Amino acid sequence: VQLQASGGGLVQAGGSLRLSCAAPGDILRGYTMSWFRQAPGKDREFVAAHRISGGRPVYADSVKGRYFISRDNAKNTVELQMNGLKPEDTAVYYCAATRGVRSSWPDPQMYNYWGQGTLVTVSS
Repeated sequence: VQLQASGGGLVQAGGSLRLSCAAPGDILRGYTMSWFRQAPGKDREFVAAHRISGGRPVYADSVKGRYFISRDNAKNTVELQMNGLKPEDTAVYYCAATRGVRSSWPDPQMYNYWGQGTLVTVSS
C-alpha cells in the first residue's frame, strides 16, 4: 500500500500551507488517517487524525485551532490545512493509516501504513 504525501514547502511565519495525502480508496474507507511530523533530532509527533466512520477529528494541543484535517473522497485524499504557521512547525510531515482504537491514534507504533513525508519549513 502506498500513501503519497505532498504539498510541503517554504512559508513565512503566519502563512498557510495545505498538505495532501493520496491513498487507495479501501484504505481511506477502512482506516483512521492521520498526520504526524518529525523535526530534526526529535521523535515523530502526532498532529491530527480523522476517521471516516464518524466522530470528531483529534488534534495535538500544539496545532489545535490552527490545523484542520479533512477528507476528499472524490480525490481519495486526506488533507491537512495548516494556518498561522510558526517556525516550530518546521518538520517533515507524514500521513499514516491505522486500524487502532481512538486512544491509540497518537502512537506511531500503532500505524500500518506510512507515506514518504513532505518537508514543511517555516521561516521567522
